[in-house]
Amino acid sequence: MQLPLLKKFSVEKKWSRWPARLLVGVLAGSFFLFLGIPLAALVIREPPALLWQAIQQPEAIEALQLSIITTCVSTLLTIVFGLPVAFVLARLRFPGRSILETLVTMPTVLPPVVAGVALLITFGRFGLLGRYLAPLGITLPFTTVAVVMAQMFVASPFFINTAKAGLEQLDRRYEMAAYTLRASPLYTFRRVVLPLIRPALLSGMGLAWTRALGELGATITFAGNFPGTTETTPIAVYITAESDLESAVALSVVLLAVSFGVLLALRLGRSRIRE
Repeated sequence: MQLPLLKKFSVEKKWSRWPARLLVGVLAGSFFLFLGIPLAALVIREPPALLWQAIQQPEAIEALQLSIITTCVSTLLTIVFGLPVAFVLARLRFPGRSILETLVTMPTVLPPVVAGVALLITFGRFGLLGRYLAPLGITLPFTTVAVVMAQMFVASPFFINTAKAGLEQLDRRYEMAAYTLRASPLYTFRRVVLPLIRPALLSGMGLAWTRALGELGATITFAGNFPGTTETTPIAVYITAESDLESAVALSVVLLAVSFGVLLALRLGRSRIRE
């Protein structure tokens, strides 16, 4: 007697879920289309031959080379300075820690142009720190160094927060076991902690690099637009779009392909590491 009732209840429950599933499917599918259609339109806008021809222009190659060099340098500096920051925020408890965490995350919500203005009034010739650097012959704004600084400013939170999350999720028993074997803190961090949080570090590096690659607002405000010196690929896209839309589309497709490839490789890499 109870079996037919249970079967009837399960069928009714199954059918009652269909409206919710349909709503979720429609909303999710709409959002995927919202993201995918513009990106697909960018790719199919021009024939591959014309895209390749536009990419081979000297200005495009110069901008791509500058972007690759500066993003690699900014990512390396982010790792060097950001990993200690992530360790301090993940492992230490001290007054003002929440303020520092908020400070680290601020560039992710701050408009890039505002970040560029902040860097300019700090390191400019008459800025807060720049006024002391100018007599020494050190000029930072509108140089390649300014490009690296702008990229590091906006991209470093992605690495720091990801590395911090990896450190917080790490089981401390592995470190305790290394300490019982008389391993030094530095050796333990280098040979135990870093290999265990490698997926988080790789993800943070990839996110920081791709964010630096796409940086525009802070760079053009703090470093300006000087071909061969500060004109990165995003700036070239922005400037070129006003006069040559085909070249702008070609450069945009390159940025899209590189960013998509890096993010996909990171996800596949993390899956293999977990396995």
